[in-house]
Amino acid sequence: MTPATLFLHADAALREVIDQLDPADFSMSVPKEWSQLESPTLLGILGRHAYDEAWIPDVLAGRAASDSDPYANVDLLGDDPISSYDALNDKAMTAVRSGDIAETFRFTYGNYPAAEGFAHLATYRAFQAYSIAKHFGIPFHLSPELVAGFNEHVVPHADEWRQWGVFPPAIEAPVDADDETRLLCTLGFWQP
Repeated sequence: MTPATLFLHADAALREVIDQLDPADFSMSVPKEWSQLESPTLLGILGRHAYDEAWIPDVLAGRAASDSDPYANVDLLGDDPISSYDALNDKAMTAVRSGDIAETFRFTYGNYPAAEGFAHLATYRAFQAYSIAKHFGIPFHLSPELVAGFNEHVVPHADEWRQWGVFPPAIEAPVDADDETRLLCTLGFWQP
């Protein structure tokens, strides 16, 4: 699986969860570790994901927020947050599928080769999808394709990324764990 394909699977997984959100839950608090927001709510998290999706075409073109940030202080969600997110997700996925991708992704935390940058983006999306689904009782599983892609592109870097605070400590997997559970334990996200 290519890193871009891993991203597409992870982006689709996050959208799958977002599309099942109940707008009545938007004002609910969510765990602080999900974002850098002072008092994060579900709507705030959705707004951060909308912002991240809006940036994908620019990131793929080699631009960075330090150049200029057209999405700062902009209401990207409007009156219909889920539909607005979906529209931004469509644009992001189209940009990735175009194949016109810069060699370096310029994130606020540093510059990375595109392959590693896609792994960063996929990780954020897939584990937010998992966390949001668990928190709000939405049925969700990482697809076999995502599990395979993470084992290929992310697990080899898990200890390094754990030092940066990306992953919590690894968890010992149950003896009868399936592939998804083993991956979640390796990356410290599994919740029984």
